Amino acid sequence: MVVQTDKNQMTLNQIVGQKKESRLIENDIIVNDVKPDVLNIISTNGIVSIYKKEIMEGKVRLDGTINTYVIYLADDENGSVRSLNTNLDFTQIIDMDNCNENMQFDENVVIKSFDTKIINGRKLNVKANVETTISVYSNETFEVITGVNSIENVQLLNNTQKITSLVGSGRNKVSIKDTIAIDAADDFAEIMRVNFKIVDEETKISYNKVLSKADAAVEIMYLTEDNRVNVASTKIPIMGFVDIQNINETCECKLKNSLVNLVVKPNSTAEHSIYVEAEIEVSCSAYEKKDINIIEDLYSITDDIEFTKRDINVITERNELSDLYTAKENIRIPELSGKVFDVQVNPNINNTQIRRGKVIYEGNLGLEILLETNSGIAMKTVDLPFNFEVTSDAIDENSIINTDIKIRQNDFVIKDGTIEMTIVLEFKTSEQKNRILNLIEQIKMEEGKDCNMYSMVIYFVKPGDTLWKIAKMFKSTVEDIAKINEIEDVNKISVGQQLYIPRFCKNKIAV
Repeated sequence: MVVQTDKNQMTLNQIVGQKKESRLIENDIIVNDVKPDVLNIISTNGIVSIYKKEIMEGKVRLDGTINTYVIYLADDENGSVRSLNTNLDFTQIIDMDNCNENMQFDENVVIKSFDTKIINGRKLNVKANVETTISVYSNETFEVITGVNSIENVQLLNNTQKITSLVGSGRNKVSIKDTIAIDAADDFAEIMRVNFKIVDEETKISYNKVLSKADAAVEIMYLTEDNRVNVASTKIPIMGFVDIQNINETCECKLKNSLVNLVVKPNSTAEHSIYVEAEIEVSCSAYEKKDINIIEDLYSITDDIEFTKRDINVITERNELSDLYTAKENIRIPELSGKVFDVQVNPNINNTQIRRGKVIYEGNLGLEILLETNSGIAMKTVDLPFNFEVTSDAIDENSIINTDIKIRQNDFVIKDGTIEMTIVLEFKTSEQKNRILNLIEQIKMEEGKDCNMYSMVIYFVKPGDTLWKIAKMFKSTVEDIAKINEIEDVNKISVGQQLYIPRFCKNKIAV
């Protein structure tokens, strides 16, 4: 006979798999006819845009492009500095076991380095070393049994578990446009380098929506007609929202702003300005923490009960942590004779240690300093080691850690050949814990065998025994065993301890 039960429906978040892969994305650049030959490469930088994401059976696919800028020393009589712009288009397919089209994933694509080589004066080869991290999640709705009906003398072993339940998720795309003014004295010639970062992210929950606010920090290095290099910058507001039903202010939101497409070009309608247009994808998943009562085991002291169990690996806890690391350095560069046009900061985590109450990071800040020297524009590289700890009571040895580093501040002042740097990094640490839940599913009952109404046995505790196991073995109850043996703490029994076990059986009526 199938037993009637009380059930609670719940969406549980499970991590299916995580993977990190590195690959080289390369392309050849042909120098435009109106530009001089390439004599030497000064620097290369790029911005990643992911315009299509797809999860399929056993794999994840990303389609994107790297908007790449190469600054080079021209092979002309003036030794001028020029630039080339190209797109490194790519499709990356990452094999992920057990994933399918009904699942979700997070991606993080980072350019680790560029390698640009001169094939000849009119042709370059550019290779971008890209590191991609993928985390795949499954959000399944389960029926959790919370109570049992129509069974006499049933004994339940309950356990209250804290879990993180998915409320909902969604995504939306936002377009931003702006015109960046350049110095009125500058006759614009070409764009040399573009930096694009999304900063100052904020969220607010309001009536089944998550409102997102951020800024796109855009910095453009450009060349003038009289062969001068200058920099213009601005911040463009990003406002978006994601619809998520049943969300409330107690929910925790994991929000991400991702660049889908970027266009930077001279403004065709206004002089002394540069046009910027970008498409941003705003994605959000909302979670709430719940206490659920799980029946771990059950039996009847009078009837025979059978049931099936299902193991589910779920995220029982999720925490979004944030902390700031500040580095102040004085970098002496004797060859510095004029401006510092740009300082690229590339944070690298080389080692991560997870301890109780903290995550310890060891890494380096790779600085690429584009500066003016007596012989022209040059690139200076500096490597700064760092050690940093993110602390939280939520972290322990069982924590799974994912870390994203955002550059909150990158300021420099030039004094007598020395660059005084102030770099502020935001460590955004996602901490979660997984646990296997043994969920009882279908329960069946059969009447017990004939036996006496009451009997008593003597039992000696064996290694691994608990009062629950002993009570179930003899169809007794934990409470009665504890009472007869004067046990104060039902969780404390010792190997070899003698116990009196009362047994109860249903007395069948012969037909």
